[in-house]
Amino acid sequence: MNFPELHPTLAPQAAVTEANRCLFCFDAPCAGACPTHIDVPRFIKKIATGNAFGAAETILSANVLGLSCSRVCPVQVLCEGACVYHNINHQPITIGLLQRHAMEHFYSSAGKLPYKTVANAKKVACIGAGPASLACAAELRKHGLEVTIFDKRPQPGGLNTYGVAQYKFTPTDSAREVELIRATGVEFRSGVSVGETLSIEDLERDFDAIFIGIGLGLTQPLGIPGEKLSHVVNALDFIAAYKTAQPMHVGHSVAVIGGGNTAIDAAVAAKYLGGTHVSILYRRAEANMSAFSFEYEHARHAGVNFIWNARPINFTEHSVECDNGIVVPAQTIILAIGQSRLLETLSQIRTIQLRNGQVVVNPATGQTADPKYFAGGDCVNGGREVVDAAAEGKRAAQGILQCLS
Repeated sequence: MNFPELHPTLAPQAAVTEANRCLFCFDAPCAGACPTHIDVPRFIKKIATGNAFGAAETILSANVLGLSCSRVCPVQVLCEGACVYHNINHQPITIGLLQRHAMEHFYSSAGKLPYKTVANAKKVACIGAGPASLACAAELRKHGLEVTIFDKRPQPGGLNTYGVAQYKFTPTDSAREVELIRATGVEFRSGVSVGETLSIEDLERDFDAIFIGIGLGLTQPLGIPGEKLSHVVNALDFIAAYKTAQPMHVGHSVAVIGGGNTAIDAAVAAKYLGGTHVSILYRRAEANMSAFSFEYEHARHAGVNFIWNARPINFTEHSVECDNGIVVPAQTIILAIGQSRLLETLSQIRTIQLRNGQVVVNPATGQTADPKYFAGGDCVNGGREVVDAAAEGKRAAQGILQCLS
């Protein structure tokens, strides 16, 4: 499905012009604001001198998911939000667009990642094929370890493939990053559920270390009448369905329940898919909404309506009934009220420690209470950005290398 891009790519000359606006700050607050600490001034300087491929190499040395992060990162509150131009009321450097320019050049030039081949190398398993595991695997292969990634879904990529809105990042682009990492020698095994089709005992016997990067589960239920009706879907299933070209009907009137970034993604997608009247219903006031302000503004400009202080109490065939007496027409209802923890899988690994449904790790190494297990991403942080998963996956890989050396 061809959705309009949220931020079209920069033309080469426009990228050079924008790069030359950079002040190349010595203390680089932009780099400090990036969870993966990309050397932003360095890569922008390379773009300014016409070396886009070298810029990409600088990015990838810090963050192997440089392409997806250039598209889905909330740069307004990270690198661009820290730009010193804000101090003089000027527009910040468009770091995200410059990063995308460099990464697109890298992929179009058939660039490759560094890796080693080591005899009798240690073996590491990654559970889940999302951003955290991809970053972990790439870092391990750089040092010659053998890596196998297991995932229950047919396509790897995790959130980038199934959960990020199409207008931000496509499955095709997600596949480009996966193939880049596969080319280093990482083995991918799809359709494998750890604890079911693959036992924990077999995993522990066959691998020297195990990384847990399984992310989060489905949208939490509301527990109200009508929630099982056929036109009520959870936001992640909705996004995954249209991203993988599954047949889908979106009614003219759509109600999205929730106030986070996933609710915004689902609502905007529903507009693109033919929803004439799309509303987001949030149980609290506008000031309490957890979605980023720029996401909210984008949804408003796309024509999404917002209804505040509206807590659903009943779903019918054609509407959402709220506790304040408001009745919202809805031929399609999308639930986006937060994801559940994958406790069924995590609880099978009895030697790790969980706190509030999240894996407890040493934040410096990603190591769990069981020294053989490491973890990162949403199963550790509770649900943050792709760039956070990339940072934690790489950090855990460095912890694994230290542990196995």
